[in-house]
Amino acid sequence: MSRVQGIVMDLEHWRSQIDHLNRRLVELLSERARCAIEVGKIKRAEGKPLYAPERETAVLNQLKELNQGPFSDDAVQRIFRQIIDETLRLEKDHAEEEES
Repeated sequence: MSRVQGIVMDLEHWRSQIDHLNRRLVELLSERARCAIEVGKIKRAEGKPLYAPERETAVLNQLKELNQGPFSDDAVQRIFRQIIDETLRLEKDHAEEEES
């Protein structure tokens, strides 16, 4: 096997790994979203607002502690802020569907 063939095989291997991880990430995001919908139902039943800034701060701080790289803490927080924003949007949409 030539060096180029070996590099191509390595590239295919790592891309396959990334594809597998992407599938797992989507599954985990969906599971997280389902949990958040249930949390939203409980909050509405208790008359609490869907958005809890203190909870967001606690989650982001916990993620900083869990982060071992190679992403910076700021990068992890940016990624999760987007996840939190999309989850909140999903909770609001779900609440509107239940009310109609």
